Amino acid sequence: MLGNMDTTSSETRQWRVSAALPAVKAGGAGALVALGLLLADGDPVRLTLAALAAAALLVWAARDLLVPVRLAVDPEGLTVVSGFAGRRRLPWSQVAAIRVDQRARLGRSNAALEVDAGETLHLFGRFDLDADPTDVAAQLRAARPT
Repeated sequence: MLGNMDTTSSETRQWRVSAALPAVKAGGAGALVALGLLLADGDPVRLTLAALAAAALLVWAARDLLVPVRLAVDPEGLTVVSGFAGRRRLPWSQVAAIRVDQRARLGRSNAALEVDAGETLHLFGRFDLDADPTDVAAQLRAARPT
């Protein structure tokens, strides 16, 4: 399964968050505000907490809109999201390892793609890539020059 992988040229591939994810987060923010209004019962603290949680969700959704591409690969290396809305270029010489961390939690198996760049570790989940991290890891390894 390739998920939401974009191919901008024959040698460049990108993985991005699903287009629906920011809308789901914005809807959750609206639901939090509505729930805060419903349950506040005149208590400004409850309403403030609901508004703060909703604002955090909206900021998270904004990041998905500003930087939808989380990972890109080309013959020279990888480009990863860094910080809130930045990007970092990792030449292949800096990429020490590409692994998938598989863990069982709450009765579900969760996988995370790990890109080890020596002093930094970049983690990507299914929602970051809109694809199975195991499949993405295989594609990254195949794209890496020998």
